[in-house]
Amino acid sequence: MIAALLLGRKGSKGFPNKNVAALLGHPISFYPMKAALNCKDVDRTYLSTDDERLQALARTLGAEIIIRPPELCTDAALGEHAYVHGYREICGRLGREPEMMALLFCNAPAVTPKLISQGVKALRDNPEYDSAVTVSKYNMWSPLRAKKIGSDGLLQPFVSPSGFGGDPRALTCDRDSQGDVWFPDMGLSLVRPRCLDNLESGMPPQKWMGRKIFPLKQAAGLDVDFEWQMPQAEAWLKMALGAGDIDYV
Repeated sequence: MIAALLLGRKGSKGFPNKNVAALLGHPISFYPMKAALNCKDVDRTYLSTDDERLQALARTLGAEIIIRPPELCTDAALGEHAYVHGYREICGRLGREPEMMALLFCNAPAVTPKLISQGVKALRDNPEYDSAVTVSKYNMWSPLRAKKIGSDGLLQPFVSPSGFGGDPRALTCDRDSQGDVWFPDMGLSLVRPRCLDNLESGMPPQKWMGRKIFPLKQAAGLDVDFEWQMPQAEAWLKMALGAGDIDYV
């Protein structure tokens, strides 16, 4: 038994109503929901939300609804705790824990049924892995290129280059000089129940992923937190459509 759990709440301030923003003719949350519902390896799909519009979409598509408690719907509430709440609700409804949980965000359209199945295979082939997570290569956002504003108002390195090993003098303005940098893109976290049962043992900041995390590599994945990211999400969907990985645009 594999259960998918999507998170989406109303009340976003950075991009109001982002979970229902129109993207290629559908609400953005349509895409991760369809990826789970269309995946042959996913047995049940659930949506945890306080948003009536998302609930209506879930009913239309065939996902089951979990009402997200008010204390998990605030700006200060963490997604990881909403995942744990949803997971426990699912366990109660099923009368047992699932083999795996496919954790998704309503504002992260960069996931396909094929990616979910790849993650399922990776975990079944490797029982020691805690999770399989979609990652995208963003060398331009390497921590070695990041800066912070010091007390004097001037830019300083966000992290010390010396802490990454090697000779810092070998680094250049070429974004690839520090090696490839893979970011979890929030499209999919396929996790074993132990990750949610022992949340505080996981690797920060996304502790629900556990510690032995298998990368599901893809290109240009993202979760949309600002309106200016919508063109990238559209480009990703068009790539997936062109590759035949989705057919529901």
